[in-house]
Formats: sequence, structure tokens, C-alpha cells
Amino acid sequence: MNELIRVENLHKSYYDGSTELPVLKGIDMVIRAGEIISIVGASGVGKSTLLNILGALDRPTEGRVFYLQQEIFTMSDKKLAAFRSLEIGFVFQFHHLLPEFTALENVAMPALIARVSRNEAYDKAQKLLEHVGLKERLTHKPSKLSGGECQRVALARALVNNPKVILADEPTGNLDGKTSEAMHDLIWELNDRFNQIFIIATHNLSLAQRSDRMIHLVDGKISDGVQIADL
Repeated sequence: MNELIRVENLHKSYYDGSTELPVLKGIDMVIRAGEIISIVGASGVGKSTLLNILGALDRPTEGRVFYLQQEIFTMSDKKLAAFRSLEIGFVFQFHHLLPEFTALENVAMPALIARVSRNEAYDKAQKLLEHVGLKERLTHKPSKLSGGECQRVALARALVNNPKVILADEPTGNLDGKTSEAMHDLIWELNDRFNQIFIIATHNLSLAQRSDRMIHLVDGKISDGVQIADL
């Protein structure tokens, strides 16, 4: 598989007044096209921080991130926002759907923001909702959907601009066991169908063990081994 993402000596600190609070302390990693990667570790270890940097939502304190050999944090904020919109899809523990819009409208929104024509955006959104098993729920608003259905809508929304990478932060953390397993199956089906990279921060052992690779964070660094007790 071809290298898509390279991370070199990544550090991230936050500051409380003059006190430095280091979170990531030197991350090096390579991710290849089509991989499903799980990021595991104890709460507060930096999983979400790493995802936010990989998704260009936050800049590192030190280090470099390359997408297809392009160092993304040399870009201006405007260019970085455009990159993020087109190349990265996001799924969070809470779906963050807009409550006043239907499932179809929620999925089409990122495409419309990217200036795709209305007809094309809605056509893509409908096809994706059909892919995730929601053909009969296109006109339902989030309040009329179950938690699992809302996460499927969120996953379809993440895919609508055909990004190379999907970043998921505890995507099944708010779902019951049966619904979580169905969501896991859907992620693997979509990965097989569309060949996007999925990078998933999770405490879910079942999901982590199905991944192509587990990246275990300990004290802001990647550990050589995965300690199941930390998941």
C-alpha cells in the first residue's frame, strides 16, 4: 500500500499561564492508503489531540505532518481550511447533526459548502444514505432518528466530499453494544467500498482488535505494546 500520511516528531503542549502542559511528546508514524488504524490508550493520554492535529483542526507545537508528501502546516489558515474540507471527514462520539435539517440535508451540507452544485450534492447524499442503510429515512430530522441512525448519517456526511481520510473520535462511545457492532461492520464495509483511511480513537476493544493496526499511546508517546487494561 502507498504511504499517504507521515508524522514526524509531533509534539503538542497547552499552557496554563506560564505552566506548560505537554500532551504529545514526539509521535512518529506512517499511515498507508486503505488502512483502518485504531488509536488506543487511557483517557487523557492525547488520542483526541492527535486526531485534531491529523485533521488540521489544531496545529502542533513542534513537528511535521505530511499528506501525500505535502507538509500541511506550512499552509495558510485559509488553505488549511480548504484542505480540511476536501480531504478529511470527521465522525465524533456525538453526531453533531444540525437538528433543523433532515438526514439528506445534513449529509449534503459539506458538499454545498464546498460549492458542489445542489443537484450533485443531494444526489451524492442520497446514495451515501442508501449505502449506510437509511434509504427510508432521508427526510427524517435527527430528533426522529435513533442514536445509531444519527451516527450513520454522521458517517455518510463525513464521506460526502470523498475525502482520503476519515477521522473518528469514539464513534461508538455513545451507542449500546449491538448498535456499536453494527457500526463497526459498516465502517469495514465502507472502507472496502471506498478505500478511505479510517483512523479511530477508541476505548472499544472489539473495534480496536479488528483494525489493521493499533497505535497505543502512553504518556504522550507511542508504545511498542498494547496493554489491554488501558483500553
